[in-house]
Amino acid sequence: MRALILGAVTAAVLAGCTGVPAAGGSAVPASAPTTFHWTASPPLISPQADATQTIYGVKDPSIIHVDGKYHVFMTTAGSSGWGLAYTSFADWSDAASAKIVPLAKSPMGPGYRAAPQVFYFAPQKTWYLVYQGGDPMYSTTQDIDDPMSWSAPKPFFPVVPDAVKAPQGTGWLDFWVICDDAKCYLFNTDDHGRLLRSETDIHQFPRGFHDTVAVMTAKTEDVFEASNTYRIANTNTYITLVEAIAPQGRYFRIWKSDGLGGKWEPFSSAPMNTFAGRDNVDGLWATGISHGEMIRTNVDQTMTIDPCKPLEYLFQGDDPAVKVDDYIKIPYRLGVITAQGDNPVRALCR
Repeated sequence: MRALILGAVTAAVLAGCTGVPAAGGSAVPASAPTTFHWTASPPLISPQADATQTIYGVKDPSIIHVDGKYHVFMTTAGSSGWGLAYTSFADWSDAASAKIVPLAKSPMGPGYRAAPQVFYFAPQKTWYLVYQGGDPMYSTTQDIDDPMSWSAPKPFFPVVPDAVKAPQGTGWLDFWVICDDAKCYLFNTDDHGRLLRSETDIHQFPRGFHDTVAVMTAKTEDVFEASNTYRIANTNTYITLVEAIAPQGRYFRIWKSDGLGGKWEPFSSAPMNTFAGRDNVDGLWATGISHGEMIRTNVDQTMTIDPCKPLEYLFQGDDPAVKVDDYIKIPYRLGVITAQGDNPVRALCR
């Protein structure tokens, strides 16, 4: 989601070096591939008729696969504003016809809601939906199949951290939670070139987030928004993806680290350590690759992906032929890109 708070751009670092060098991570053979190549599906999930408003786009997807079914949470952009919605289906061939349910009808209630992230927090045997309601919010349920069971919103922070407020910061958006064995981390971007991280003890989650710091700083267009972070199974390697802006459209960059509390270094030799964008996605129908999430078979708070399985990424894209005068009216649709051949993640398959 585009931040509504404007401010000064944070200090830039040298082009192509926006991450801070990091040591560690799992060893990759010297001959391993260092770039990514993808193919795109057609648009798979599109806005549906709503008797209460005009829905212009569906965007910011979060997805899990459990008990033979995909569950997709998304932002709806409509004439009444931003909201959250849910759909589910067994196969992608059913996605277009699967009913999209507005979550405003649940105890989550109406109001500004956007950019969801869903996961199962195993220590509590509870599903969490993280989203922005201005500040980072969450709702919970015991039944992922029942979209009307999500609880009323609760804030993660009792007060906004100083690192987010002026004069240090310019706001925050696009919140992402991931945990290791000891801590849970909340990452976010600010639309002004910073990736920020907060932390809490895993036994305190969802309370106790503190130590909000910038872990990446760059030009606005190089570290923009929509970060998402994963652990690569059977390794000590984590990857983080952040959406950036190029003249030809939105794209994602990729970094790696050997710990969620550590530093990040580029994980692709492509220009600007590109993960996915117009230059490496065949059959792309959109202006670029924007806000998305990896399709995981793992559903818990570790956000683990299997490097031995084909990478699939659910993303939002817009039709380059459609011109609008208002951000909320951009006709976003959801599609999937699938990695082709070897890539730096696949090289870690054991």
